Amino acid sequence: MEPIKQHKGLIYPLDRSNIDTDQIIPKQFLKRIERQGFGQFLFYNWRFNDDGTEREDFSLNDPMYKDASVLVAGENFGCGSSREHAPWAIQDYGFKVVIATSFADIFYNNCFKNGILPIVLPRHEVNDLLEQAKEEKVTIDVDLVNQQVKSDHGLVSAFDIQPYHKDMLLNGWDEISVTLNYADAIDQYETEKAK
Repeated sequence: MEPIKQHKGLIYPLDRSNIDTDQIIPKQFLKRIERQGFGQFLFYNWRFNDDGTEREDFSLNDPMYKDASVLVAGENFGCGSSREHAPWAIQDYGFKVVIATSFADIFYNNCFKNGILPIVLPRHEVNDLLEQAKEEKVTIDVDLVNQQVKSDHGLVSAFDIQPYHKDMLLNGWDEISVTLNYADAIDQYETEKAK
C-alpha cells in the first residue's frame, strides 16, 4: 500500500446517512477475486440507469467532482454486511480519504487495512463541508502526522486515530506487512521450536 502522510484533495459531498456496503458496491459485482476493477461499480445503482447510462440526478456523475479524492458523507457510513469490497471500490475509484460523522466498525477497520484514511468529524463540521462542496469546488488538506484537516473555506479541525492505525497508514502497511516486521523473531522462534 502507498503510505499516507498528507493528502490534499477535492471533496465529493454525499449528503446521505446509513450508506450500506451494498449501496457502495452491489452484490452482483462481487465475483472478482482481485482488489482492482471495483471502482467502476461504486454506487452503481445510484450512478446508472437500468440500461447502463449515467443518471444525471446523481452528483458523482457531475463533472465538477471528476477528480475528487475525499468523500464526505453523513453518519453510519459503511453499515450493513462486512464486505471488504466496499473499501476496494472506494479506493479503486480514486478516494483516499472518507470523512463522516460516524462509521460502521467493520467498514472503518477495513479502510485501514486497505490504505484509506477514515476520519470522524463533528456533525456541524461535516454539514458545513457538505453544504460548501455542493455549491462549489472545495479542497481539503489532510495531515495525518498532525491529525488535522483544513479546508480552503476556513475549516480547521483535529481528528482522533488509534496509534496502530496511524502507523499502518504512515508506513503503507497492511496486516501482512506488520507481521513481516517480526520476520526475524518469527524465524528465530521457529528455529528454536524445531530443536
